[in-house]
Amino acid sequence: MDNRFAMAQSAVKTRHWKFPAIVTLAALAALTAVTADAAPKQARPAQPPEETAQRVAGEPIMAIVSIKSQQVTFYDADGWILRAPVSTGTKERETPAGVFAIVEKKEDHRSNMYDDAWMPHMNRITWNGIALHGGPLPGYAASHGCVRMPFGFASKLFGKTRIGMRVIISPNDAAPVELSHPALFMPSQNALAAAPARAETIAREAAEAAKAADAAKKAAAAAPRETASLTASLRKLELFKKSADAELAAAEKALAAATTDQAKARAEERKQKAASRAEESGRQFDKAKVDSKPKLEAIAAAKDTAKAAETKKAATAKAALDAKLAVVPVSIYISRATQKLYVRRNTQKPWPDGGEVFDSSIEVPVTIRNPEKRIGTHVFTAMARNDAGLRWSAVTIDEADGAKSALDRITIPQSVLDRIAPTALPRSSIIISDEPLSSETNYRTEFVAVLSNQPQGGFITRKPTEVRIANDNGFFSVFQRGGW
Repeated sequence: MDNRFAMAQSAVKTRHWKFPAIVTLAALAALTAVTADAAPKQARPAQPPEETAQRVAGEPIMAIVSIKSQQVTFYDADGWILRAPVSTGTKERETPAGVFAIVEKKEDHRSNMYDDAWMPHMNRITWNGIALHGGPLPGYAASHGCVRMPFGFASKLFGKTRIGMRVIISPNDAAPVELSHPALFMPSQNALAAAPARAETIAREAAEAAKAADAAKKAAAAAPRETASLTASLRKLELFKKSADAELAAAEKALAAATTDQAKARAEERKQKAASRAEESGRQFDKAKVDSKPKLEAIAAAKDTAKAAETKKAATAKAALDAKLAVVPVSIYISRATQKLYVRRNTQKPWPDGGEVFDSSIEVPVTIRNPEKRIGTHVFTAMARNDAGLRWSAVTIDEADGAKSALDRITIPQSVLDRIAPTALPRSSIIISDEPLSSETNYRTEFVAVLSNQPQGGFITRKPTEVRIANDNGFFSVFQRGGW
């Protein structure tokens, strides 16, 4: 009875609060729906517009992608020329912030990782799959790590970029600022004027040295066979002489041991014949030695000539490459992490698997004042010639020291300056960073350096594969290449 009364009271109470509660919940739901509709509109900023500078544009020197603003800006020697919205990597597949350069261009590319996705007008910046290309732009970061650009913009841009063009991906907004500093290369006008003719002259010398080396190598190729033939002939005559000498010795011994006149006569006859054979074999052997000496000397000389010609060929080829590279832009990377200076120059030699080969023959220690102190990441670019030599700009994407202060702390070895500064050209660059070079830096890249204090999901989730390349010494070098 008590239970039935309690249940009845509970039912009455429920009837009392049920209607107001429903009204309240409905109001809360409506308010939540309004807030939910409004929230995305407030959180998503307006997409940056496409813009073109109202002037005659030169060839792009660099592109700067701002992850924060989801925008890319292209610059020529005189400032920005093109701007467009982009879509960078989504969470856990973030586009890596850092310093890159275009390593391959492909007008019609399809992904081999993401369901044959169309990636038109592709400008690759790493071989493990980061690129700038046309793609859909939802108004926020949505890619798997690449930088998507508007389809039409990517198409218009494709013919203007080139392999080696600088691409800077910044976590925040960044722009080049004009800067002058004693550490920035100022070329010699005389060296610049003489460089093309010098390159042609040394290239001809290298071609002649290569031709001479090939001829000397061909001439010396028969040397082993000739040497073996002469040596075998001399050895055979020497054996004949030794055999004849031994026979003569035996005959003399037999003569000395003979006790009867008959035995002495036979021994004497044997001795005379052995002496004759020994004399003849000795004469033949001595003549063969005399005759073979100039031949053997000529063979040895041919070998020496071939060796010297090969050395000259290698030296002139290196000089020709240096002279050729003196008339292309040079890039330097200075790492506080490794305390080293690296130099890259594009040989413009196509590689069968795509891209072009970059020379990396200079790698030396570098002095950085207060090496324990962070220096930031700064990109200094020679934008154009001016009366002083070159006009430079600086872009900072990770500021510890300012750009000028970073240069103040660096001492570039004089041997490097002597080799590259006199003929430095527009598009040359100096990069100073706390970061080491990424493992993605290889024979087909300029420099790849990523900021370790920024997300790299779209970079580290791409698992590269090994590519084995045979070098001139017959060994194999292993590089990494990824699918995408």
